Amino acid sequence: MKIRACTNEDASTISDIYNHYVNNTIVSFEESPVSQSAMQARIAKVTKNYPWLVAELNNQIIGYAYADLWQERIAYRYSLITTVYFHPEQTGRGYGTELYKALFAALADGDCRILIAGISMPNAASVALHERLGFKKVAHFEEVGHKMNRWIDVGYWQRKL
Repeated sequence: MKIRACTNEDASTISDIYNHYVNNTIVSFEESPVSQSAMQARIAKVTKNYPWLVAELNNQIIGYAYADLWQERIAYRYSLITTVYFHPEQTGRGYGTELYKALFAALADGDCRILIAGISMPNAASVALHERLGFKKVAHFEEVGHKMNRWIDVGYWQRKL
């Protein structure tokens, strides 16, 4: 697997990967697919200040990860939320661990102190990935999302960088 910085040209494939989760799961709380142009705007916003990485296998993007501000207020500037998604056929192979480690390394030279991950529940695979990488559960909000005709809990995990 090759890991590299995301480019604007990656937006179409990233949208395809992400929209699988939007359309078929409770992992994302979005309910409408994200267009390529909207994804390009998201990538541009994030990469002004933080890394957005893609994972490639045989020259095909199979996943991505990025970090962004957890909250907008200035006192939160050292706390970042992390995100990782993989093509559904590429999950469970250890790629998420490798990609997250690369993301953490890219963040190590900056001012980040705390990494935060919000996980819609249940999601055993995501919980296992984050805990394997040193995240600890710090919060559990009950029924804060509603998607696919059901109420969804969200847990928050954090780790010091």
